[in-house]
Amino acid sequence: MDIKNTVALVTGTNRGVGRAIVQALVAAGASKVYAAARNVDGVKDLVASSGGKVEAIALDITNDAQVAAAVAHCGDVKLVINNAGANHASGCIAADSLKAARAEMETNYFGTLAMCRSFAPVLKSHGGGALVNVISIVAKATIPAYGSYSASKSANLRMTESVRAELAAQHTFVQSVMTGAVDTDMAKGYDGPKNSPAEVAQAILAGLASGEEDIYVGDMTGWINGALASDPKALERELAKFLPG
Repeated sequence: MDIKNTVALVTGTNRGVGRAIVQALVAAGASKVYAAARNVDGVKDLVASSGGKVEAIALDITNDAQVAAAVAHCGDVKLVINNAGANHASGCIAADSLKAARAEMETNYFGTLAMCRSFAPVLKSHGGGALVNVISIVAKATIPAYGSYSASKSANLRMTESVRAELAAQHTFVQSVMTGAVDTDMAKGYDGPKNSPAEVAQAILAGLASGEEDIYVGDMTGWINGALASDPKALERELAKFLPG
């Protein structure tokens, strides 16, 4: 997909990877970028510095009415990048209740699915387009300290594969983005190597240009993929070491 002159929508743009994606799209020549965020005050600077190319829209992807309003307002999009996510950084048993797990599933799976379902007809009306789901390598190998988050991302990956198959007939390209640890608020408790949000954004754009369906960003993803291929049970035991205490 050629980004130049493309109209795009990016969710979760008030920080980290989402902000970097908006900036990368503008730099690559996108004609317009809808910067979606629960709190649009957090993207005012992106709008101000974009030369009129960025428009902020209020969007909580778990709110059906707001998703519908976004579809009605953004009928010109050909690229949707689902970046919004939630991570409450808790184990499945260690969590005080199911509240965090439900919130993660509501955002990372159901909210992302709602965006895919809602914008698929918009993309079809333009003869096709592209959907990008920013996921995480924990979709393929659970980090127990982030147990319910890992589960929600795994659900996202399986959903993305299904959506890819279903939308192929309407010429809509569907890309999954597997990140390792990224230097954002979500990974502030992780002490290992991290990629920058800008590196993730550039990998997404490169994947769109090349037509690569599954993007892996960072050394962590390479390590996990290699370990899954050679000894997945050893990897499971290694990731269990990250449990607190």
